[in-house]
Amino acid sequence: MGVCYDVGRVMWGQNWRPELSPAEVLRELEIIKDDLHCNAVRICGQDIDRLANAGEQAMDRGLEVWLSPELWDRSPEETLDYIAAAAERAEELRRRRPGQLVLSVGSELTLFMNGIVEGGSVFERLEHPLFWDYVRSGAHNATLNAFLAKANDRVRRAFRGRVTYASVPFESVDWSLFDFASVDLYRGTQLSPDQFTDILRRFFAPGLPVAITEFGCCTYRGAAAAGGRGFAIIDHHKQPPQLNGEYLRAESEQARELREMLGIFEDAGVDAAFVMTFVDPLHPYSEDPKFDLDMASYSLVRSYGSRLGALGSEYPRAPWDRTRLGTTYPDLPWDPKESFKAVADFYGAMARS
Repeated sequence: MGVCYDVGRVMWGQNWRPELSPAEVLRELEIIKDDLHCNAVRICGQDIDRLANAGEQAMDRGLEVWLSPELWDRSPEETLDYIAAAAERAEELRRRRPGQLVLSVGSELTLFMNGIVEGGSVFERLEHPLFWDYVRSGAHNATLNAFLAKANDRVRRAFRGRVTYASVPFESVDWSLFDFASVDLYRGTQLSPDQFTDILRRFFAPGLPVAITEFGCCTYRGAAAAGGRGFAIIDHHKQPPQLNGEYLRAESEQARELREMLGIFEDAGVDAAFVMTFVDPLHPYSEDPKFDLDMASYSLVRSYGSRLGALGSEYPRAPWDRTRLGTTYPDLPWDPKESFKAVADFYGAMARS
C-alpha cells in the first residue's frame, strides 16, 4: 500500500512542484517509507529525469515504485514518443532492481490527452456540452484502446517489467494488454455504496491484480461528498487565488474518508492502493480561511508558502508564510495533517499483521 508522490505534473505550463531539490525528495521518500509505513510509492510527473531520480531513490529505500510519466494535453503522437522515452529510462531502473518497478503508460487519457474527445485541455473537454453524452455512448473507448495498444507495444520494446494504465471508471480498457487492472477511483455522493462496489468489482473481472492508482479526499467539511471534484473550490480569476466561498477546514473528514476507503479496498482484496497525494505545495495553508488553499488539496500534509516558485513573487502580499517550516519535521516546509496519522496507522497495522 502506498501514496502518490508528485515530482512535477505540469498543467497549462505550471509545474506543480516548481521548487524541488534532490535532498528534499530523499527526505520525503524516507518519511513515506519509515513514518507513513508505505511499501510502495506512485511517482507522478512530467520531467523524465525527475521521475527516474526519484524512482531510484525510492527503490534504494526498499519501496516498490509505480512510475507514472504524464504529458498532459498533447497529441497522441507526442504522447506516444514521450512514453517510449520514459520506458527506456524505466528499464535502466528495472535492471538495477528487477521486480521492484511497475510502469504506467498513461493516466486518464480520455481526459488528459488531446485527440480522444473534443477540447484542447482537460477543462475544455469536461466543460464541452456534449462530453458526457459522448462518454456515456462509449464512443471514446475504441480510440483509447487503439492508442493503448500502440503505447503498450512501444513500451514493451524497451521495458521488460510490469506495465499498467491508470484508467478512469468511464473508460472500458482492454486489460489483456497489461499486468494490472488499474483505476483512479474517488467515491463522493454521486455514487451510492452499491454503485461504488459495482465499479470496484468490475476491475476484478479480467482476472488480473487490481490497483487503485489514485483515491483521496480534500480537507474541508463536505469534501468527502465532493469526491474527485473536491479541488474545485478555488477562484483562480482572483489575484491572488482564493477560495470561492466560505468553507470550514475539516482535517478529520479527510482522515475518516481515507480510513474508510482503505478498509473497503483491503476487504475487496486490491493488490495496491495509492492515496492522492503526499504533498501539494501549490495549495498552501493560511490562517486566513479565504486563502487556505490547502482545504482544496488532497495532500496528507499542509504546505506553507516557501515552495511556490514564481507564484510566490507574483503574489507577495498573499498571507502565505514563506519562511515557516514544520514542527514535526523542522527541515521541511510542511506539517502532517490528521490524515497522515490515519494512513500511517492503517499501513502500520497492515505491516504488523
